[in-house]
Amino acid sequence: MQTAGLSQTAVAERLGVSKEAVSQWLKAKSFPRPDKLLQFGKLLNLSFSELVTRQDPFAPKVAFRKMKGTKTKEHHIEKAQDIGRFLRHLVPYVPFDTLEMPPVLKAPQNDYSYLRSVTAKVREDIHLGPTESVDFTHLIRRFSELQTVVVPVMWGNKQRHENAVHIYLPDSQTTWVYLNLDTNIHDFKFWMAHELGHCLSPSLDGDEAEDFADAFAAALLYPHALAEQAYVSITAQPSSAAKISHVIALADELTISPYTVMKQVNKYAVAANKPEITLSERAFPGAVTNFNKKYKNLSEALFGDAELDKQGKPSAREYIAKTEAAFETPFFAMLSKYLKQHQNGPGFVHTVLDMPLLDARSIHAELT
Repeated sequence: MQTAGLSQTAVAERLGVSKEAVSQWLKAKSFPRPDKLLQFGKLLNLSFSELVTRQDPFAPKVAFRKMKGTKTKEHHIEKAQDIGRFLRHLVPYVPFDTLEMPPVLKAPQNDYSYLRSVTAKVREDIHLGPTESVDFTHLIRRFSELQTVVVPVMWGNKQRHENAVHIYLPDSQTTWVYLNLDTNIHDFKFWMAHELGHCLSPSLDGDEAEDFADAFAAALLYPHALAEQAYVSITAQPSSAAKISHVIALADELTISPYTVMKQVNKYAVAANKPEITLSERAFPGAVTNFNKKYKNLSEALFGDAELDKQGKPSAREYIAKTEAAFETPFFAMLSKYLKQHQNGPGFVHTVLDMPLLDARSIHAELT
């Protein structure tokens, strides 16, 4: 299917069956009727023995940074794995010096002391002191050092299940991170740190992987030294309202969420055998909502001076040029080389960027 440039949806349409039916065949949960099996074999130019026994021992491993309140379902995983299989076509164009396994954590865990030690080492690697603010440049450079290809996308701010997707291809040991630009700036920073956590822990799967990546991101962005200082300064405030205002100010200094500040402060408190700080369950969320409104989406900040279409999107040229510069990503150069050498059409762009076909045509035209 990958060689033929066919997704599960395309196969389903060609064979006159549902996408769910094709999915069940590929997972060996059901078997096609003889006539459909014959059509499937002809479509892929495979013999019976090849068609019914062939398996993918190197299935892409995927992880999601989800929208609030959403659940990861089987079709989300299948779709991301389909994208991963198409990404294999781009592996020969990855510009890294080697495709050997980059350095990763041997036994990642959520223990406070462990995370304190690991994130301190990461801070050293990106030349940051114990209390200095992590910015986008630090994270972007670390992705590159870990042989990770960043794919900036514009997926809207509400329409999807995910805001970021992490895809690891075991056969080539390459990592691809899709980051949605239509995201509040301080949330975007957390998600980048979250994805960095995934890059460092490819041995983890499912909820365990998500929990570790979340804990890693929080510890990196608001480390022990800052949490210790904040615990003292927050408890010194004379009222609950003053405490909340102070937490907001601390978060604002680093362009991170007040929730991240409070979670890290209370994790410090538990580790230090001190009482946790409690804030008003009514007032704190409201204050955070107002705090969030202060910040633009990253896409607004990035393309604010560009001419936008009726959907608020920049031209393909602006999108490619500005994201390449901002994220130092080789993705579009790789995609351009592949499309030119293999004369693939907009359908490949449509699948690999998971974008509307109309937008894919514009990107394809710009890259070719």
